[in-house]
Amino acid sequence: MAENVDLLWEPRDRGGRPQRLALTVDRIAAAAIEVADSEGMAAVSMQNVAARLDVTKMALYRHVASKADLVAVMIESAVGDPPDLSPIPGWRARLTRWAELMRETWRRHPWLPAATTGERPTGPREVGWTESAVAALADTGLTGAERMDAVFLLSGHIRNTQSSATAGTQPWTTDKHLREVLHRHRDRFPALFAAATEAATTTDNTPDNGWTFGLTRILDGLSTLIDTRRRPPTHP
Repeated sequence: MAENVDLLWEPRDRGGRPQRLALTVDRIAAAAIEVADSEGMAAVSMQNVAARLDVTKMALYRHVASKADLVAVMIESAVGDPPDLSPIPGWRARLTRWAELMRETWRRHPWLPAATTGERPTGPREVGWTESAVAALADTGLTGAERMDAVFLLSGHIRNTQSSATAGTQPWTTDKHLREVLHRHRDRFPALFAAATEAATTTDNTPDNGWTFGLTRILDGLSTLIDTRRRPPTHP
């Protein structure tokens, strides 16, 4: 684990004269990201990445010691630089923008939600995204634990509402076959049938997966908590 962390946090020289054929950690990460974006994370292997770079697999091992190292540098490269939210006024607008930007990043790289779970090394860019969101809640009256929990909750919502086959989808109004099955078994699932039928006729059926609803409810809840912290105590 320590070696993985060092690989992510050590400065890498991106300046100087470009060497077209020089094999670097950044080139390896870029090639691996191309594989993951086009073919899925299951297709990412040292062999496939080496083939894309037209080098031997052993050449990769001189820069990344393992598949875990490879995934770590992929994540650090794919997440990009964390956003500067300081020009945006208000914690709510800042967190909304942060969530939108993270969602866009994960949509560009659909493998990121699954790759960024579990115990693993994290680099300065990824840590910087968390820093940016926690900083948005400064001076709100929330405790340190509450600020971090709020960001954790918001990150979970983004993860759960990605528009992919494995994310938290709402197929009841978008999957025609499933709607027909539900209609045939409406006596068995009356509440779900009624809700899905109403939703199908009262919404624009945009494949949103509850993104807007969930984000608004989370921020509303935080707003209520922050208001209670800012409200002066009442005295009998």
